[in-house]
Amino acid sequence: MSFDFPTFLVAATALTGGIWLVDALAFAPRRRRLAAEQAAAGGTEAAGGIGAPAGQAEAARGRYREPVLVEYARSFFPVILAVLLLRSFLVEPFRIPSGSMMPTLLVGDFILVNKFAYGLRLPVLNTKFVDLGEPERGDVVVFRFPQDESIDYIKRVVAVPGDQVYYRNKTLYVNGEPAEQVSLPPYVGEGSGQGHTGALRAVEAIDGMEHEILINPRARDLPPGCTVLADGPVTVPDEAYFVMGDNRDNSNDSRCWGFVPDGNLVGKAFAIWMHWDGGRDGFPVAFDRLGDVIH
Repeated sequence: MSFDFPTFLVAATALTGGIWLVDALAFAPRRRRLAAEQAAAGGTEAAGGIGAPAGQAEAARGRYREPVLVEYARSFFPVILAVLLLRSFLVEPFRIPSGSMMPTLLVGDFILVNKFAYGLRLPVLNTKFVDLGEPERGDVVVFRFPQDESIDYIKRVVAVPGDQVYYRNKTLYVNGEPAEQVSLPPYVGEGSGQGHTGALRAVEAIDGMEHEILINPRARDLPPGCTVLADGPVTVPDEAYFVMGDNRDNSNDSRCWGFVPDGNLVGKAFAIWMHWDGGRDGFPVAFDRLGDVIH
């Protein structure tokens, strides 16, 4: 069973905040009152000449100290809450595990995803409560895989609601117009991507936005079992998107399983903050990729 980190964060925030709140409202006032009464009683005894040691009152107050559980809850609650808010509404990090978005994204890239680009959603429930925008053609998006929402996928949006989309002879067609491709020298892979060395490389333009793609001319346009476009162009329904990987012949995308519902969107990928690939020769970090903007 996969670990549901958003649920853990929400639960941890509720637990630590709840413990702190209940103590602050129900138990802390009583502890302070008893400690004050004990301190006052100790002072009266000393003034009456009984001679109670000065440390006795302090020791008595120690009995009404904040419990360790409450102390930890009070300390961790602001930190966990900050992480929850940052991760849910601003930026979330992801690691690229496969080569489906090569050459744009490589295995071992650590990326940042803008969580508010397409609206604010409640954590765990994923219900949008503030609409701030919609994906555009060419955006690189992270989404919950429609066939297993416990898995996050990353692909490029190539068609939006109302578009007619088709893919034939390694060329993408949107509303009947082919996406322009300009050939580049063959791809030379490094590290975990060495197996793709020799693939055809091209610059593709979607709505004027350029990005590189990889093509294997010997592969079929539609991999086995991918039948969405088998009978010709399809029209993207409302509140859904057609997505493809930049590594066109090594990507499990909308050609195989259909459209991405708007409710499955996680955010827009915008930058690479780290690259770590143990398959690289020498040091596993590719410093030249750090800070790259994702186009």
